[in-house]
Amino acid sequence: MLPPENSLDDSLNATVLIFSYGTLQDRAVQLANFGRELMGTSDSLPGYSTSLIAIRDLKVVAASGKTHHTIAKRSENLADEVHGTVFEITPAELAAADRYEVSEYTRVQVTLKSGMRAWAYVRA
Repeated sequence: MLPPENSLDDSLNATVLIFSYGTLQDRAVQLANFGRELMGTSDSLPGYSTSLIAIRDLKVVAASGKTHHTIAKRSENLADEVHGTVFEITPAELAAADRYEVSEYTRVQVTLKSGMRAWAYVRA
């Protein structure tokens, strides 16, 4: 027996928020990883600062066109913040982002300046 139409599982329509301050904001990287261009809103990550890391994964360099990427890490200066963009993506796209990010990054849930909770990739 099929469930009533109004109780169908909405997991196919599920979305998650991801905060990007680096290459996931780039159209070419989005197309390579998600097959579409993402639309997002500006936000920032308080209590973090950024630095550059060398990227040795040739597939990631090919997708981004960059040999060095920005990486966020917790800052001792609470006034520090990292500016970026919040995107709404699907769980499958989040898994694709996990495959794209190199081992120096780890995905954590953060609270943004706006108060939204989102996933972000920061120094592992």
